[in-house]
Amino acid sequence: MAINAYLNFNGNCREAVEFYAEAFGTEKPQIMTFSDSPPNPEYPLPEEAKQMVMHARITVNGSDLMFSDVFPGMPFTAGNNISLSVMSKNIDEIKTYFNKLKEGGKVGMELQETFWSKCYGQVTDKFGIQWQFNHEE
Repeated sequence: MAINAYLNFNGNCREAVEFYAEAFGTEKPQIMTFSDSPPNPEYPLPEEAKQMVMHARITVNGSDLMFSDVFPGMPFTAGNNISLSVMSKNIDEIKTYFNKLKEGGKVGMELQETFWSKCYGQVTDKFGIQWQFNHEE
């Protein structure tokens, strides 16, 4: 069984998924827009939704992250409902990811040794997503 995170954005999903793909060194994301879906004459697609991201996905260290813009008119609250935890046995990898995600973001706790980890830190990235980094033995 896999548990995947699904992240929603308010019109800047394409920028976000491309940022994360670069930050984590993944494959180029496959991006499907709302205009890629079959048209339904009963529910015409608003012009502002056509180039918004309906679905995108990247794989980071074996875990899938999925992405979407919220449809115009739907409620959106940035980052307060999810925290993603990156576990790694490689401290250099943790430092690289942490430093890339803190660009334009806000550090909640700098990377440091704690009683449960040789390297732990928290950062909220420039898109409002909260990340925890934890070295696993």
